[in-house]
Amino acid sequence: MSARQPAVLFIFITLVLDILGIGLVVPVLPGLVQHYQEGSLAAGSVTYGLLAATYALMQFLVAPLIGSLSDRFGRRPVILVSLLGSAIDYFLIAFAPSLAWFVVGRVVAGITAANYAAASAYIADISPPEKRAANFGLIGAAFGIGFIIGPVLGGLCAKFGVKVPFFVAGGLTLINWAYGWFVLPESLAPENRRAFSWRRSNPVGALLALHRFPALLGLVLTYFIAVLAHQVYPSIWVLYTSFRYQWTELQTGLSLAAVGFMAGMVQGGLTRRVVGRLGERRTVLAGLFLAVFLYAAYGMASQAWMIYGCIIIGSLTGLVTPAVQSLMTQSVPANEQGELQGALSSLSSVAGVTGPVVCTQLFGFFVSDKAPVLLPGAPFFWSSILMIAALAVAVPSLRRIQAVH
Repeated sequence: MSARQPAVLFIFITLVLDILGIGLVVPVLPGLVQHYQEGSLAAGSVTYGLLAATYALMQFLVAPLIGSLSDRFGRRPVILVSLLGSAIDYFLIAFAPSLAWFVVGRVVAGITAANYAAASAYIADISPPEKRAANFGLIGAAFGIGFIIGPVLGGLCAKFGVKVPFFVAGGLTLINWAYGWFVLPESLAPENRRAFSWRRSNPVGALLALHRFPALLGLVLTYFIAVLAHQVYPSIWVLYTSFRYQWTELQTGLSLAAVGFMAGMVQGGLTRRVVGRLGERRTVLAGLFLAVFLYAAYGMASQAWMIYGCIIIGSLTGLVTPAVQSLMTQSVPANEQGELQGALSSLSSVAGVTGPVVCTQLFGFFVSDKAPVLLPGAPFFWSSILMIAALAVAVPSLRRIQAVH
């Protein structure tokens, strides 16, 4: 076994356990927020969106700092601190006596939610250019496996109390932290580290730094629009399925498990084959084109079984992210991968601030008495329109990338 293989395995297991904890609380969190809003679906939807925006806002502010710190001190300490912060957040919400505590919990979680950026930089550290798309696909596979087990387990735990999943998630995250402490090796070689700079460590500075790589800007915008459209899933999935199909927490958990299973199959198994056959450029275009129709299909799904058809077909859109990331990391030096991932995390956080607010507002309005027509799928139609915009930006951008390389 080569030196690179164990490191990929370690980060993969770390992410699986991390996403497992997140998946545990997904089926019950919107309902718990709605409980604190006196059971009002419209008010609960809006509040849930604002809480998600608070979480993303903290990521936006802190992610570049964490990315720069990982370029200076390594990826391992960043991952460990973020895991410990996540565990604290779960227990904080589990003991929360009021909605105000949720706000505090979301702030803590947003500050420490560096796993994805640090893990992406970790993968870039240990992967040669020709294997980066496949290895970035393993991140998606880890998300998939975590969401196969987590939501179902969360739905089952909810039968013993709505806060039980938070205790279980906190415990698993602490186990994950211990695993990382004793097993996870450092990926950033000493010669690839660089001095810390406050100029690069704030969200504005991190985003402006992308101008040094003009060929990337179109792909960065494509990435941002795609992430913004994707916010419809964490924002309204539980609200949408419970309203339109009257699903319970367990049924919602099973649907999320199906999402996780298909994501794991596609990103863990198909990414290497598809990207190897089509190349990153064609893979991105095909995935974006499919996503336009997928989001519209979710919005039009009148029967619950149709959701599963959308999940199966739509999983192929998961090929886009690893292909885009592979193209971007190939244009950035080894000692700036953390800064790139920090900037991308900031963009994801901007999407995470605006996306949940827009989606939950659309959902809350179109299921209320004020709406001219009952249209719970309105947020999905919004995401479909966004993907048309992403496709329009991606086509010329990929041509420029191809010309440069």
